Amino acid sequence: MTAEEARFADVVILRVAGRVDQETSLGLQEALQRVIEGIGAPSLVGLVIDFSRVPYISSAGLRALMVGAKQCKARGGKIALAALQPVVREVFQISRFDKVIATFESLPDALGSMSQAAVVAFRAGPAR
Repeated sequence: MTAEEARFADVVILRVAGRVDQETSLGLQEALQRVIEGIGAPSLVGLVIDFSRVPYISSAGLRALMVGAKQCKARGGKIALAALQPVVREVFQISRFDKVIATFESLPDALGSMSQAAVVAFRAGPAR
């Protein structure tokens, strides 16, 4: 599993790739923590996690997301997931985890739920 950050205006996109399971969930939790530490500052309002390249998530991965969501909300930030693969979306629906963290079909939709400036920056091109 890999996780790369890209900032668009006042929102960070965390692009996750690979399986999120018992072996890799700690890496996800650490990546989330790095981003969340900056949330709450006037210039950073939220985090969108791009799951378009995640084919599988286990309960350990869901726990890492739950911890991250609680930390983000405690700092006054917003968190969302975008572009879940069908198998992962099914896990979220069955576990009702989609009620814990907002999920969106696309990155622009998720960014739009947080900041129009982030949508404009995303459409303009590479992260700054």
